[in-house]
Amino acid sequence: MSIAAKSIWHGSPTIADVTTPSVGTLSDHCGIVITEIGLDYIRGTMPVTRSLTQPMGLMHGGASVVLAETLGSTGATFAVDRAQFFCVGQEINANHLQSAHPGDLITGTARPVHLGGRSQVWSIEMRDQRNRLICISRITIAVVARRP
Repeated sequence: MSIAAKSIWHGSPTIADVTTPSVGTLSDHCGIVITEIGLDYIRGTMPVTRSLTQPMGLMHGGASVVLAETLGSTGATFAVDRAQFFCVGQEINANHLQSAHPGDLITGTARPVHLGGRSQVWSIEMRDQRNRLICISRITIAVVARRP
């Protein structure tokens, strides 16, 4: 006997739904592209370009955080009723485990750890094209009721 999988999403978001609000934002500037929405995760990529490096030529740690916050915040936003709530980041941390260089493609996968009525916690793993774990991050999101 199998148990039917249940989606965490409010409604059935598409790639277009989650991409459209990001046009012209920092994530758009960094080249972040949402590539997949699973039952309990959201995935996206970010190419490492020279503009995302620090002076030593390695990907800047802040670029990893931009990818993590983009995926975690996007996931959080689409896990609530957007007509009643909006989501904002409260805290984020990142552990940088391997270096990435221009030409690398980083893929991040965000999964919820906690989906509460007032807060959410998401874990984001970022890997390069060789499947090396580049960074792991965790973000806490506030779920805020919209005012009438």
